Amino acid sequence: MQSFRTELENPIVEKDIIELERKIRLYHEGKVDEEKFRSLRLARGVYGQRQEGVQMVRIKIPFGKLTSRQLHGIAHIAEEYSSGNLHATTRQDIQIHYVSLDRTPELWARLEQDQITLREACGNTVRNITASAIAGIDPKEPFDVSPYAHAMFEYFLRNPICQEMGRKFKIAFASSEQDTAFTFIHDVGLIPKIKNIDGEEKRGFKIVIGGGLGAIPYLAQEVYDFLPQEKIIPFTESILRIFDRYGERARRQKARFKFLLAELGLEKLLQMIEEERKALPNPVFPINPDSLPATRLPEIKNYPHAQIANQQQYEQWRATNVFEQKQKGWFGVNIKLILGDLHFDKAHLLADIVKQFAGDDIRITVNQGYLLRFVQEDALPHLFNALYALDLADPGFDSTADITACPGTDSCNLGISSSTGIAKVLEQQIREEYPDLIYNQDLKIKISGCPNSCGQHGLAGIGFHGSSLKNDGKVLPALQVVLGGGNGGDGQGYLAEKVIKIPSKRGKEALRTLVDDFEDNAQEGEYYFNYFRRQGKKYFYQLLKPLTDLGSVENSDYIDWGHQEQFVVKTEVGECAGVVIDLVSTLLYEAEEKFKWASEALEQQKFADAIYHSYNVFVQTAKALLLDKDIVVNSQIKVLLDFDVHYVQTGVFEFEGGFKNYVLRMKEEKPSAVFAQQYRYQAATFLEKVKNNRDKAVIAN
Repeated sequence: MQSFRTELENPIVEKDIIELERKIRLYHEGKVDEEKFRSLRLARGVYGQRQEGVQMVRIKIPFGKLTSRQLHGIAHIAEEYSSGNLHATTRQDIQIHYVSLDRTPELWARLEQDQITLREACGNTVRNITASAIAGIDPKEPFDVSPYAHAMFEYFLRNPICQEMGRKFKIAFASSEQDTAFTFIHDVGLIPKIKNIDGEEKRGFKIVIGGGLGAIPYLAQEVYDFLPQEKIIPFTESILRIFDRYGERARRQKARFKFLLAELGLEKLLQMIEEERKALPNPVFPINPDSLPATRLPEIKNYPHAQIANQQQYEQWRATNVFEQKQKGWFGVNIKLILGDLHFDKAHLLADIVKQFAGDDIRITVNQGYLLRFVQEDALPHLFNALYALDLADPGFDSTADITACPGTDSCNLGISSSTGIAKVLEQQIREEYPDLIYNQDLKIKISGCPNSCGQHGLAGIGFHGSSLKNDGKVLPALQVVLGGGNGGDGQGYLAEKVIKIPSKRGKEALRTLVDDFEDNAQEGEYYFNYFRRQGKKYFYQLLKPLTDLGSVENSDYIDWGHQEQFVVKTEVGECAGVVIDLVSTLLYEAEEKFKWASEALEQQKFADAIYHSYNVFVQTAKALLLDKDIVVNSQIKVLLDFDVHYVQTGVFEFEGGFKNYVLRMKEEKPSAVFAQQYRYQAATFLEKVKNNRDKAVIAN
């Protein structure tokens, strides 16, 4: 690990990586509990795979923005440390698979040399902040949201308020009212707006909150039709503080913010947000729209005539994958990838192509593709030829023929039946039977390996998720068909509804039935989500019901797409949220660690951070004592309330006004040096008293 100290310029990052290496070593020595270690590595982008002994590493790409150098760097990492594949995700990350746990600190250090992080790519944190890939070049955008997404990413990275929440938290920025970022399925969604205030144009955002997919999907609710740009980070910080304190922690399936919002109600939540304002380190946080470096543009030149490698495909590609930017004379070019996969050797060549023909600003798209920006019109034929040679010029980007799918049973512990196998089959079917669907950008097909919707089946016009069926004592791989999802624009959306479950091998027939029905019966210009609601769920159930007959299943139906062995359901506890088993000793150890962080923050004059770390000392210590009495609590606020009942009201501890009120002074005080020092001292005193009393067995079990 010595090389990290000399090669990395950022001491905070260096410390992070060294700490990961130390915890891996302690884990191997049996000195760190396995479940606690899982939580730690997840927050550093290291995710256990379905295959034992190897890891998936998720590389965090804020709003999907990459330079050609960074793409080269990730390709080198994929070649050296993994199976060689770069998998683009629906959250604009890149995942690599089959990585040795022991090599992850070294891998992370290599990535940081190109300003790429793993920090908080997984776990109970603010996940990668996404944005419309066309932000900055969108002809319909009021302004470029990229600097605002980047500011949000920087502000919450390593922020103590969101390191160990009950569940993950997702934020998205749309570039315009078209909402290609799908803000309506996010915990916080932001849509750019310009408002005339006192004769001056002001930038701000429409805000929607509480959306999410998963097994129980929710549409986001509108909070503000216009929130000034300098208030979006304080608003989000207030929500995160409330979510951290009140969010569910025991029942993982009910731990997302959408459930807390449903429990509290919007009016109550807004009142609580207002109450948090005093404790915020930044009641306003202006964001500089020019904070990101300008994109390096390609040299403008006269390109010679190009002999097109495939004229028909070029014309299709030009019609479906290419668009003129808001910057006249420049074009954006989308790259359609099957399942979001790009091998490292092609990634290197693509990075070189970017240097030659495009601006040095690649964006990963939310449908698992890539977007090249600032391409000269005369360069398009040459760019097509270069991409065609790499098999990266498939037409139909973001069309019905561009199917989104998560890795599913290929690598994920939660996968039930294959999502990638059926996705490949359906894409081939569309090419062969419905070639004109490459021009249809209204009907989307999305597939997940389980109900959790990592493949975003919950917002698909036609969606599937992995499942199983029993027949004659054996188990069939199955698909749950969901229909009617879609994007209504400006923060409005439609969630797909479960219709029927069919054997996986009948997926092709299901798609054929649905597409033929739509083509025969839809009204002119009718969107599929509107068609679904006009016909009604029962109509589609009856349409697909013949596919559920198990009397005619064949032996091949018991074998999943892309497999040769008989299907068996193999699922484990997923790691998306980092399930943690709370042990008394572990909790006290964590409290000591948080006190150390509070002291470091105080030395650096980060008073708000010091206060929040001290708050967590109180919570973790009290939680340990409650666990000592076999009292399990499901939220931080419940820890404070139950500690009052079992330890203060019984006279074991004395806190004037009660423990809850004593601890929650942190939200009543401005983050000053005086209060931060005082609060840290009081947290330390409480921790030491608990440790001493526990060591002496004074506190009864």
